[in-house]
Amino acid sequence: MNDENKNYVDIWGDNVKIKDLGISMLLCIAFALGGFILAPGEAPQPLITGLVGGVIGFIISSIIIKPKRNITKMEGDE
Repeated sequence: MNDENKNYVDIWGDNVKIKDLGISMLLCIAFALGGFILAPGEAPQPLITGLVGGVIGFIISSIIIKPKRNITKMEGDE
């Protein structure tokens, strides 16, 4: 295994960089937990704001971290 492939980990059949995975996990956890803790009100409100925070974290991480794949189309029999 060369040095470039040591930075990748296999998750659900896809190779991702450990650094990018950590950044996206920290963002999503921080926004979801922040929304849950800072939510005013009774029972359903913290759950809803925590879920919204998780979605916001996902959107931000998908903007910050770009895919590393190169897709090439091959001509062939279909």
